[in-house]
Amino acid sequence: MKTIDLEVERRSTRGKNSARQTRAGGKIPAVVYGAGKPNVPITVDRKTLSDAFRNGAGENAIFLLKLAGSDQSRHAMIKEFQRDPLSRKTMHIDFVRVLMDAKIRVSVPIEAVGTAIGVKVHGGILDFVTRQVEIESLPGNIPAHLPIDVSALEIGDALRISQIPPIEGVEIVDDPDKVLVHVVHPTQEVEPVAAAEPAAEVTEPEVLKKGKAVEPEGEEKEK
Repeated sequence: MKTIDLEVERRSTRGKNSARQTRAGGKIPAVVYGAGKPNVPITVDRKTLSDAFRNGAGENAIFLLKLAGSDQSRHAMIKEFQRDPLSRKTMHIDFVRVLMDAKIRVSVPIEAVGTAIGVKVHGGILDFVTRQVEIESLPGNIPAHLPIDVSALEIGDALRISQIPPIEGVEIVDDPDKVLVHVVHPTQEVEPVAAAEPAAEVTEPEVLKKGKAVEPEGEEKEK
């Protein structure tokens, strides 16, 4: 996986008012933690980060955080971020340090390749059962996705995790018997999704976590 350079600035002030001023200036409050090092409060330029994701940075992107005005840099991944429930703008980011020579576990999305015969010829439906698979690898070897060829699937056929083609440097640590996709008959009943209850007014930020985050010590999330 390609490493993305991202310039960051150190934050000298904390608190809600400071965080609001930071966001008003087009930057996102953030913190870097982990690897036995002290927490470092930083800011990230909102547009620069958005451009990185627009240009293909995936959910497991490895960033090389470069501290402005110094020669300090550190590899890190986004572990958690907060979004405003109304505007959907990112309000705060947690970066966790990663060592490029130490293996880590992450969840990687699967990607179906081809069109199943059961869909193309017999009108079946390709139903995704599992969309993320847990892997272990060095940070630089994390794939953006895991491709699975579904073109030979007839109605009633399924693909399991054990059938994912091997990728050099990547170990799949998920349940090998877990079903990824299967082709079902178009008249087969699909379990309905329960209708969502009317949502109460949301005032708290939405927190989106990726895996089991290491909790940053002493760093309060600014709202």
